[in-house]
Amino acid sequence: MIRTADVVVIGGGANGTSTAFHLTRLGVRNVVLVERRQLAAGATGKSGALVRMHYTNEAESRLAFESLKVFRNFGEIVGGDCGFESVGFVQLVGREYTAALHRNVARQQKLGINTRAIAPAEVGDLLPGADVSDVGAAAWEADSGFADPSATTFAFAEAARLGGARIETGVEALRVATDGARVAGVETSDGRIAAPTVVIAAGAWSTPLLTPLGLDVPLAPHRIQVAIFRWPPGLTRRHPAVIDAVHQAWFRPEGRASTLIGVELGSAHADPEKFHEAVDESYVGACRAALAARWPVFGGALMRGGWAGMIMMSADGRPIIDRLGPDGLWGMLGDSGTSFKTSPAIGRCLAEWIVTGASTTADLHPFRASRFAEGRPWHDPDHYGGQSLTVSR
Repeated sequence: MIRTADVVVIGGGANGTSTAFHLTRLGVRNVVLVERRQLAAGATGKSGALVRMHYTNEAESRLAFESLKVFRNFGEIVGGDCGFESVGFVQLVGREYTAALHRNVARQQKLGINTRAIAPAEVGDLLPGADVSDVGAAAWEADSGFADPSATTFAFAEAARLGGARIETGVEALRVATDGARVAGVETSDGRIAAPTVVIAAGAWSTPLLTPLGLDVPLAPHRIQVAIFRWPPGLTRRHPAVIDAVHQAWFRPEGRASTLIGVELGSAHADPEKFHEAVDESYVGACRAALAARWPVFGGALMRGGWAGMIMMSADGRPIIDRLGPDGLWGMLGDSGTSFKTSPAIGRCLAEWIVTGASTTADLHPFRASRFAEGRPWHDPDHYGGQSLTVSR
């Protein structure tokens, strides 16, 4: 027997569950979300889960700002607990990017974001003992921090379920079915679901769903890693989340006495069907070196753990959020390891677009899939170097 749905969402990460929740909130009751493994089993569950507003473009800052409002009031808006911790956030850049940082901060302030530029000396108050000799400028966001990516996903899914959605785990989407030029449903490992609308938010597992539809979207799966270090003796105060553009690294507290860190060197092509989920020994060394270069007290820090996961990178390192081809098909693709923090707004935008024909939360035009065919890949004039790098964005 063929089941039916008004909308099928493929992918049980933060973006897929957020979309399902927001669809039910807008009155769509027959929503089915299918996830091939468990909720948050892909990139979401392996995310560093920074929640910060600082981007080098207005479009992503706006999505992050709209999402911060949800993270800070999650129980009231969604229900449940997302594990948000408001430890603050610091962006560090080298001297050659001082003017760019000030322009980005001014741009974010116009959006209403609580951010300000601070002198390198002030970073020492936030990271006691840090070496800031190579820092040209910094930005401070007191309202930002990090969240629990799995808890966020579980809460979105439960809220969607309470709104009438069906959440089906262990069900793999095999093919998007079409009838002429429009979507007709999804063939799954548990049978066909007939539906006029499908949203693909399958992360590194998206390409096999796109290719049979003749959609040539420039995407590549990458394996990324993080490592965790125990605080050395004497370090007792939780520090803010940090993106260090000088050392191409990011870090944040993990628990009550550890720091989680990722560096750009941890990103490499890999097969999402078979990849090593543990952290590489060489990567641990790279993380310790980057962390100690900024904060010397970590030079001999004890390694406590780490992991690897899969993300899908677009050709320009920015997400693709768009209608994709057959009428009724939408996609949240190539998030490039940076869209957990924007998932509340992305889900709302997609739901608004599907239900009302347009998004009122944010302008999604910059995220259009056609930008590559147009020869206009994403470029931020006020970037901090390494435009193709993604993990610390």
